[in-house]
Amino acid sequence: MKITRTGEYDRLLARHHAMRLRRQILSPTGPSPERPALGAGTGPYDGHDGYADQQLIRAQLDLVTPFDGLIEHLYAVMFQRRPYLRTLFPESMEFQQDHLARMFRYLIDNLHRPDHVLAVLRQLGGDHRKLGVWPAHYHAFEEALGVALRGRAGAAWTAELEQAWLRMLRFAVGAMVDGAESAITEPPYWRGQVVRHERRGPDVAVLGVRTGEPYRYRAGQYATIESPLLPHTWRQYSMACAPRPDGVLEFHVRRTAAGGVSEALVERTRVGDAVRLGPPRGTMTAADSARDVLLVAGGTGLAPLKAILGELADRGVPGRRVHLFVGARSRGDLYDWEALERLCGRHPWLEAVPVLGGGSRGPRPEATSAPLPGPLSDPLADPLAEAVGRGGDWSERIAYVSGPPGMVGSVRARLLTSGMPADRIRHDPLGSAARG
Repeated sequence: MKITRTGEYDRLLARHHAMRLRRQILSPTGPSPERPALGAGTGPYDGHDGYADQQLIRAQLDLVTPFDGLIEHLYAVMFQRRPYLRTLFPESMEFQQDHLARMFRYLIDNLHRPDHVLAVLRQLGGDHRKLGVWPAHYHAFEEALGVALRGRAGAAWTAELEQAWLRMLRFAVGAMVDGAESAITEPPYWRGQVVRHERRGPDVAVLGVRTGEPYRYRAGQYATIESPLLPHTWRQYSMACAPRPDGVLEFHVRRTAAGGVSEALVERTRVGDAVRLGPPRGTMTAADSARDVLLVAGGTGLAPLKAILGELADRGVPGRRVHLFVGARSRGDLYDWEALERLCGRHPWLEAVPVLGGGSRGPRPEATSAPLPGPLSDPLADPLAEAVGRGGDWSERIAYVSGPPGMVGSVRARLLTSGMPADRIRHDPLGSAARG
C-alpha cells in the first residue's frame, strides 16, 4: 500500500521527531518509591506514577464507558480530520474497534505493572509495521482520542483526568514505537503462496503455505495472516508443523464468522493464491527439558501442539512419554485424525486420547461405543478438563494447553488443583489467539 505524503503528514512526522528530541534533552524525575514507575525509560513521561493514574482513570471510568461509543467517536474524528488514514484499516471496523476496547481495558488494568505492559506493547508495535503504521499516525490518534474523551464525558471531564489518559496513551505509544524501531531489521511481513489446501470437513481446512523468504519460527508459535480477499484484515493462526527443510508452513483454519478471514481461507482460497504473514509470535514453545509431556488441545488448538510433537520427535529423548488429549464436539470434528494415527504408529512413546464433548465450540457430550481406528485410545465422553483431570497423575510433567480461552483456563485450573506447578503449564496469554 502506498500512502501519499501530504504537507499535513510531513507536519505530523516533524512533530514526532521534535518529541523524540525533547525526550533526549529533558531528564525525567525518578519514580515514586511507594509505587511502580510507569514506563521508565520509554516515553515522554518517564518515571510517572502509573498507579496514581490507574486509580484516577478507574474512579471516573463510567464517564467514557462503554467503550463502543467512545471508539466510534474517536475513529470518526480521526478519519474526518485525516481521511488518508482510512486506507490503513479494513473495510469493516468491527474487529478493530473490539480490539481497541480490549487494549484500553488491558492498559487500565495493568498500569501498575509497567514491565509487563512494555513487553506486550513493544511486540505489538513491531507487529503494526505490517499495517503500514508510521510513528506520526499515533499523534493523530492521540488528538482524536482527546476529542472523543471530552465529547463522551461532557461537563464532568477535567484537565487532570485528561492528562492521566494522555500519559497512559503516550506511554503505550512510546513502547510501540520502540518495538517498531527495534524490529527494523526484520521484514514487516512475508509474502506466501498456498501450495496445499485440504478440506477436512464442512468448516475446517488445512493449508500449506510457502514463503518467498525464509520464515524463521519455533514450534508452538503463531503468525498473523492476511488474505488479499480482505485487505488490511489480519488474524492469528498457529503453525502446525515444526520448521521443515522444504519451508512449507501448515495452518489449521476453522471457519467462524461469516465474511471473516477464516471464511476467506476455508471457502475461497485455492492452491496458487497469495497470502501475507506477519512475524512469528508466541511463547508456548517446547522447553529444553527431558520431562514427560502432557498436551491438551481443543479444536484447531491442536495445530501448535502438533508442531511441538514434531520437535519432540526430532529431539528423540529416550524414555520420554507424551500424552495428547484432543477435545472435539463429535467424531466429525476430529479433523486431523489420520495424521495423529500416523504419528502414534511411528512413535510408541505417544498416546493420543480423543475427548468428545470438550471441543472448541462448547460441550456437547456424545456417548460412543465403537472403537476409533488405529492405535489411539477409545474416546472419553467427558468435557476436556475433567477428562484430563481423571486421566492420570500429571504433576511431574510439563504441560502445553491450546484452544479457546475458556477451555485453556479450565484445564489450567484443573492441573493446578491436581498439583502441577504453574511454571510448568505453558500456554499463550488467554485471548491472544483471536480467530476471524
